[in-house]
Amino acid sequence: MSAVTSSYLSGAELRDLVEELRADPARWRHLVRHESDHRVYVPLRTDEQVVAWVICWSEEQDTGFHDHDGSAAAIAVVEGEIREERLAIGGPPVAATYGPGESFELGPSAIHRVLHAGDVPAVTIHAYSPPLRRMGVYVIADDGTLLREPVDDDEELRPLELAPAIAA
Repeated sequence: MSAVTSSYLSGAELRDLVEELRADPARWRHLVRHESDHRVYVPLRTDEQVVAWVICWSEEQDTGFHDHDGSAAAIAVVEGEIREERLAIGGPPVAATYGPGESFELGPSAIHRVLHAGDVPAVTIHAYSPPLRRMGVYVIADDGTLLREPVDDDEELRPLELAPAIAA
């Protein structure tokens, strides 16, 4: 393993980080606000090793299936509930719902989606290492093929709709 690679945080270390951030509301509480037409996401930490965000979720908000382009990740729920689904071939997505005080981690090769769940807005803290620069978003075409489109880390993830050129 190279010196650069070894400086990245593991999934377990990222989980420790998001739990530490969740336990320190003075660092993120003032950033919380909910919008009905988009998720609010604000960086909490950005350096060569990791990027961390506070993300605010309202009803029906959904990232769509995506990957983190080689970055490991961890998510801690502060308020409300989210549902995470991992893409599964040959069956429905593997799903779990998380509430306040819960957290989970993802390896760098995971394909998943996160959706708002429950009846009240949600707040989550996410961390990625190496720092997230790009993601891939996925859609299953009408013929069953899986398609991936790259997006930059500053674009809000939403379920990808098939464009006519992609569907052809």
